[in-house]
Amino acid sequence: MKKRILIIEDEVTIAELQRDYLTIDGYEVLIEKTGDGGLARAKNEEFDLIILDLMLPNIDGFEICRKIREVKNIPVLMVSARKEDIDKIRGLGLGADDYITKPFSPSELVARVKAHIARYERLVGSKENKSTTINIRNLVIEKDSRRVWLENNELVFTGKEFDLLLFLAENPNRVFSRDELFDKIWGMDACGDISTVTVHIKKVREKIEMDTSKPQYIETIWGIGYRFKV
Repeated sequence: MKKRILIIEDEVTIAELQRDYLTIDGYEVLIEKTGDGGLARAKNEEFDLIILDLMLPNIDGFEICRKIREVKNIPVLMVSARKEDIDKIRGLGLGADDYITKPFSPSELVARVKAHIARYERLVGSKENKSTTINIRNLVIEKDSRRVWLENNELVFTGKEFDLLLFLAENPNRVFSRDELFDKIWGMDACGDISTVTVHIKKVREKIEMDTSKPQYIETIWGIGYRFKV
């Protein structure tokens, strides 16, 4: 079955070029030209990946990404002509898996799409993964259902936030550098920025730590990286 991709982009020429290259590579591609239409389709239909423009009529890409992440964990690639780091950090912090700055080559887009879909399938798509639950003090992580509880209260995580938490929890007491975590969770050299690791660590801590200045789970090892304490 073909992988389905949704492009939310108001510049028709750009959207059609992306669609043509992805179609040649075997994907089924749909285009939505408005933010409202794209968000409705993203929430109500099944897609394997979403390519999301930042500047859209009606509703911007940041808000769309946030609303998608409330209900789905599929990869989201944010696209923008804006090169400011703050936009990239904000987009990644809202749950985007990648941030691509226009102009970019269609072949680069196809490569990133392939890599994100493959990584997502390896992390969550395989039914061969053992159904286990990780219990660490007051934290409970259900791998198969991708659900997290803290003191019996369920927490909401984006896809990459959950992947990062799970990876660290499955490798307790080992120190990982930002580069190692970027490679393990995002897995693509030059297809992102390791600053996203810092952003995602911060987001995870805000959800699982009682006091983020004195973390009980994810510890910063200064000058080296991060360690999950058990």
